[in-house]
Amino acid sequence: MARTRHPLAALVALFAFLAVLVPLGAGPARAESNGGVKVMPLGDSITDGFNVPGGYRVGLWQKFTAAGYRVDLVGSLFNGPAGLGDHDHEGHSGWTIQQIDANVGNWLRTQNPHTILLHIGTNDIYGSDPAGAPARLSSLIDHITAQAPNAELFVATITPLGFLDSTVRAYNAAIPGIVRSKADAGKRVHLVDMYNALTTADLADGVHPNAGGYDKMANVWWRALLSVPGSIGEPSSATAGSAPHGAGPAARAA
Repeated sequence: MARTRHPLAALVALFAFLAVLVPLGAGPARAESNGGVKVMPLGDSITDGFNVPGGYRVGLWQKFTAAGYRVDLVGSLFNGPAGLGDHDHEGHSGWTIQQIDANVGNWLRTQNPHTILLHIGTNDIYGSDPAGAPARLSSLIDHITAQAPNAELFVATITPLGFLDSTVRAYNAAIPGIVRSKADAGKRVHLVDMYNALTTADLADGVHPNAGGYDKMANVWWRALLSVPGSIGEPSSATAGSAPHGAGPAARAA
């Protein structure tokens, strides 16, 4: 009797294909430095901003500028709308943890970021070895902290998927322990809970956030950055008093 292909397999294959697509306007970085603190958005298509060019970087950049922080987003790639004042990033569509790991040393040497925003692992979930993803993430963190020991590394749990939720949860459940072990060893590594900030209603296609989902991601990154003094420098005195809601002491203590 012929075996019928399960619909989920076809769905996973479709999402895997979608994840490798690069939105229009993507290309090499153009080094839009404003002389601010170097922040590297690092990850896959969700960092790139699939479906919504610029993704969370748009909302996060707007928070930086509204609160008077001078931040220089860095990376070898470039995309996003005009409202995103700095388009540089390291969001590689379709990439796994291992692919990021194989290239991150060169990126860090080239860009020398002070702060790194890492959201990676989504493509590993529907890969051949999702159970090994936590170990691969741990190795990636080790390589980043060895190459850039003075950088502040923010490691996020990955956003929900419209399928394989138990696998996503298993991967995310391992991340706090990994981060804690690195921090206990004196590394500048910080946990960011991204999974619980979004639901599947915030996804455009079962994988990538929609505009509202990316805005939620921007809020989570913003609060995490404010909780670590110096991760994005200090706001200019001219605008520090008019920082948007969420930029005050409560957010710093979150």
